[in-house]
Amino acid sequence: MFNYIVRRLLQMVLILFAISAITFFLFWATPANPALLICGKDCNTERIAEVNASYGFDDPLIVQYGRYMSGLVNPSGRELGTEGSQEHCSWPCLDRSLQNGLQVTDSIADAIGPTFWLATGAAVLWLVSGVLLGLLAALRKGKWLDKLSVGLALFGVSFPTLVLGYLLVFVFIVKGGVLPYPDQANSSPSAGLVPFFQFYILPWVTLALVNAALYTRLTRANMIDTMNEDFIRTARAKGLGERQVVFKHGLRAALTPIVTIFGLDLGALLGGAVITERIFSIQGLGKLSIDSVLGNDLPVVMGVVLVAAFFVVFANIVVDVLYAFIDPRVRLS
Repeated sequence: MFNYIVRRLLQMVLILFAISAITFFLFWATPANPALLICGKDCNTERIAEVNASYGFDDPLIVQYGRYMSGLVNPSGRELGTEGSQEHCSWPCLDRSLQNGLQVTDSIADAIGPTFWLATGAAVLWLVSGVLLGLLAALRKGKWLDKLSVGLALFGVSFPTLVLGYLLVFVFIVKGGVLPYPDQANSSPSAGLVPFFQFYILPWVTLALVNAALYTRLTRANMIDTMNEDFIRTARAKGLGERQVVFKHGLRAALTPIVTIFGLDLGALLGGAVITERIFSIQGLGKLSIDSVLGNDLPVVMGVVLVAAFFVVFANIVVDVLYAFIDPRVRLS
């Protein structure tokens, strides 16, 4: 297992390296000129040439990419800026924003907290509700509870996140006044549990309703197939109670594909829930990525892409390791 984890971590490094190179060269393939962003309103030909020279935009792309990657591979970081106005960027150095001059690492550190709370809260909500509804539907196949669970799943998956989010805002904030308008100051538990939950409850419900539908249908289908397997009949023949058969043998075996999808969904969500963060004014990675793309801010784009890719790839590794604990057949193999 140790060798397997080390091998997967090395693969993760190679994947992140490839993603960084693709993102970097794709950005420079566009007609956007970052020198214009730095130059500002008082921009002229001489000023653009000065910015290109001071920031190294005139250097070959491979040289620029090597300079950028040096901050990621060098444990001591690197120096940013021109001679006479340099600042040290500690490892991992993701350069600094072309829009506001702040180090990208600091911007991501500020944005990752709200995204983390949004992703983890919504993930727990949709996982618990989706698996529970799917389990009940499978155990009551063909009954009214099964039809109700499937109907709720279809209802949830039919609503786009954009429509559902604005609908909840209108009903519970604008029209009903049940919840206050989102205040970024309440995006951390340090603001108090009540304001914290008031800030995140609607985003959590928005993401949970959309994603729980998939988990309901997947759990139902897997449980129905699993309960017809030979090892389930063997467990019953041994005299095990129905609860032990369902939860210890049936549900455990049915969870394997669910864990796969959950790991990928959570990893992607940690990379930034763009639409949800925009709807509920959450200053997370999703909003940061949109602002950086619209502003042609390459260092921030690179930083957000690498962080999002890290979460997805790392989630894959965690899922593969969890297989060994969930399914004994994987551990034996």
